[in-house]
Amino acid sequence: MFDSLPLPPHQWPSMQPGWVWLCGAGPGDPGLLTIHALNALRQADVIVYDALVQECILDWAPQAEKVYAGKRGGKPSALQRDISLSLVELARAGKRVLRLKGGDPFVFGRGGEEAQTLVQHRVPVRIIPGITAGIGGLAYAGIPATHRGVNQSVTFVTGHDQSGNVSSPNWKALAEGSQLLVIYMGMKHAAQISAALIENGRSADEPCAVVCNATMPRQQVIETTLGTMAADIEASGLEPPALLCIGRNVLMRQVLDWQGQMGGEAVRDMDPLNMDAVAAVA
Repeated sequence: MFDSLPLPPHQWPSMQPGWVWLCGAGPGDPGLLTIHALNALRQADVIVYDALVQECILDWAPQAEKVYAGKRGGKPSALQRDISLSLVELARAGKRVLRLKGGDPFVFGRGGEEAQTLVQHRVPVRIIPGITAGIGGLAYAGIPATHRGVNQSVTFVTGHDQSGNVSSPNWKALAEGSQLLVIYMGMKHAAQISAALIENGRSADEPCAVVCNATMPRQQVIETTLGTMAADIEASGLEPPALLCIGRNVLMRQVLDWQGQMGGEAVRDMDPLNMDAVAAVA
């Protein structure tokens, strides 16, 4: 599989027995996997994978044992400590271990906790970043994370804390200082999140998008506003995993919905009242 790659096969990193490679699988579309991740898949003896990793990605590792360790809200899930210690046990048994996580392991993926446990137990670890959903998912929805003349910053926020309740960042600071908010795992708490932001000064009319199953063939996107987002989510019947995107960048989808255009949809006319919100669009 490496014949056409920039480096000859012997120059790609070699996974050694007793090592754990902590790897991001990207937001879903297997084409967004990195070459380093493919290299790891082809060498692993055992793959410990999360709920958001697609089965077709695992098919690239026919030689490996697959161990499911996914965690989904509201469903029976493995404890994080047990997952981390199982990686230690597999490595100590001399296995080449690939810990495969959706998105990027260090962006709301608890990869830091797992890497910390491995280091504490003197298990060597290699980190392979992945495309996080907050970047790749928005791109597949036709929403730039940054756009000149619209925003110079983007803030990633988790929608719930470790107990499963709505997260408690400084909503006042986020409402006042964050031009674009991208909220992971926030669908369940959309009403509380919207209320907190509006209470702290964000407009109820601010453009928002909900991106479900980002980058996958079943991806669905709701365009809404901060004030109606929770009701629109409920009416849609959509289920997680989903991203909430709050900010004027959402308006760019009116001209950059490239997947819709590939399916034959016409480019929409920009709302004249919102043209100033998407400066530099020509």
